[in-house]
Amino acid sequence: MQNQINTMKPELLAAIDNAANLQALDEIRVAALGKSGRITALMKNLGTLAPEERKAAGQILNTFKTEIATALDAKKQALETAELNARLANESVDVTLPIRPETTVGRIHPVSQVMEEMLTIFAQMGFDLAEGPDIEDDWHNFEALNIPPSHPSRQMQATFFMDGTTDKILRTQTSGVQIRTMEKGKLPIKIVAPGRTYRCDYDATHSPMFHQIEGLVIDKTTNLSHLKGVLEEFMKLFFETDDVALRFRPSYFPFTEPSYEADVGGALAKAIGKEWIELLGCGMVHPQVLRNCGIDPTEYQGFAFGCGIDRFAMLKYGIPDIRSFFEADMRWIKHYGFLPLDVPTITSGLSMNGGRK
Repeated sequence: MQNQINTMKPELLAAIDNAANLQALDEIRVAALGKSGRITALMKNLGTLAPEERKAAGQILNTFKTEIATALDAKKQALETAELNARLANESVDVTLPIRPETTVGRIHPVSQVMEEMLTIFAQMGFDLAEGPDIEDDWHNFEALNIPPSHPSRQMQATFFMDGTTDKILRTQTSGVQIRTMEKGKLPIKIVAPGRTYRCDYDATHSPMFHQIEGLVIDKTTNLSHLKGVLEEFMKLFFETDDVALRFRPSYFPFTEPSYEADVGGALAKAIGKEWIELLGCGMVHPQVLRNCGIDPTEYQGFAFGCGIDRFAMLKYGIPDIRSFFEADMRWIKHYGFLPLDVPTITSGLSMNGGRK
């Protein structure tokens, strides 16, 4: 058997080294390691040897087989790299060519547009912009927000945990920005925090990655009527109508007490054949959350609210499926996108038709 290996080895290694393409290399692999391959045939002959001879021959044959398999893998990687480089060279783009007519004007994505509209409105109300990391720790995303360990949102089926960790996650809400802002201890606080968030969910109205904006106000005199006033004024400006009715329904969120679901009625709801539309969650900041951030709840109080930017975009601009936001379909972005030089603003009007042409 050793003589057969000594003869076969240089032949196979030379054939592998001279393989011109992936197809030729695969033919060599099959001829050597396939069901009827030369090395496979040697493996089958081990059963005819005496036990002591079989053990020694098996070790030699396994070493030979591993060496050939390693050479095949190395050559395959080299051929794939050469093939990719050739494709990149042949498919390169000539940037000196004139642009195609259909791409002469880009589009602002509806999510970007709606986020800018929201930030502009809240800026006029005196809110500052705050941002935080997409990869968050357990304290800022859950613990400091008074979310108990048994809460469903802390389970694997609801949250994206980073590999090999139980503390690092893709944030499930932008509320961590609120915690980080309160921890700085600079009072009073009046911020909005927009950004990407992530949850294990996917259907027509839910996406694994989506966008939220949250608001937080902390001072010595803020109360529930201030929260309702801010939200009513925001809805009127964002949806461009004074016919806005806002109602609070009691709900439960670990980080607010009392907690409410905010529904909007009036012209907006009637336009889609409903009496009320559930839009966001809100409430007064829970005293324990204030304590977790080093703020005395006997001296300070405040309110918080949060809503999905994608859903507001769907509602305002008549987009039926949230999944289409992330599919990179040029036809979709051309239809729902906004011309960069003709986008809706507070000064020019936040028309529902906006700058779409």
